Amino acid sequence: MSIVSNPPQPGHAFIPAKRQGRPRLGFLGLGWIGRQRMQAIARSNLAGITAIADPLPDSLLEAARSAPDVVQAGSLAELLDLGVDGIVIATPNALHAEQAIAALESGAAVFCQKPLGRNLEETRCIITAARKADRLLGVDLSYRFISQAKAIRDLVRQGELGEVFAAELMFHNAYGPDKDWFYERALSGGGCVIDLGIHLIDLALWNLNFPKVTNVASRLFAQGKPASRSRATEDYAVARLDLENGATVQLSCSWKLPAGCDAIIAATFYGTKGGASFHNIDGSFYNFVAERFRGTRRETLVSEPEDWGGKAAVEWTTRLAGGAKFDPEINRLLPVAEALDAIYDGQQ
Repeated sequence: MSIVSNPPQPGHAFIPAKRQGRPRLGFLGLGWIGRQRMQAIARSNLAGITAIADPLPDSLLEAARSAPDVVQAGSLAELLDLGVDGIVIATPNALHAEQAIAALESGAAVFCQKPLGRNLEETRCIITAARKADRLLGVDLSYRFISQAKAIRDLVRQGELGEVFAAELMFHNAYGPDKDWFYERALSGGGCVIDLGIHLIDLALWNLNFPKVTNVASRLFAQGKPASRSRATEDYAVARLDLENGATVQLSCSWKLPAGCDAIIAATFYGTKGGASFHNIDGSFYNFVAERFRGTRRETLVSEPEDWGGKAAVEWTTRLAGGAKFDPEINRLLPVAEALDAIYDGQQ
């Protein structure tokens, strides 16, 4: 699968533009997520929406409705030939490494949908390319940008919960991906673990300031039967991550689970001075509450709804507009990718 099938629209000349003023962005992959991120960046007014590319004409036309003057390109190469300052990638997982590295080596910054790579090796190669090119690299780990999640992290990082010794995180989706490629391991890299579990691993390690993972145990299922990475794509998974500080993290995630609601999303941390939880409200994918626990009592910290879906993309755009280059913080993705590999490789 490649982004090559759409020729330029008549009347649009592919002449590299001068880089001045706001960053000029190209968008590669314009399914629902790609369009949402493009619209969020457009609303921020921090960058110019210069060009778009997608192999599906319907997706391309739908995106063009939001930006009628945008150049409709036929490939990543054509996007890069325009001299854009950054590329926003929302394509199947199998394409991320090749596309991100090509964009970075051309001199463009990159914002990529998660996972950055299908495994640790791909993730490391992309980060290495960003470092060599000295270009800003961002990944859409969007749950970090929810106010309720930030409130919990602040409690943990400030020591308000004492020594955190356990965390329980879950992401159960009563539906599941609507694109066939998600169910093909060669294209996706895995099932619900790489799709949803990546958020849980990232939230756990991000809250705890990225301690080393010393041991991983996992069980994966496909339609109720034990699954392996070489066979069916998993739709239910549980895992335990033991950390070097003595804490343990328990994860569970699923697609199409009969959970009695649209979704169950939660990240709960238990410490020697209390607990705290960030979780969705009434099965919502978008509304969350943050609570602090003291014994049998609970206190609401943050509960106001917010439009958080595009915040990671806007934050990357803000930094790009400010002249940011390679940020070593992106190396934090390596232990997340390593834990994902361990969940797949160490299943029981």
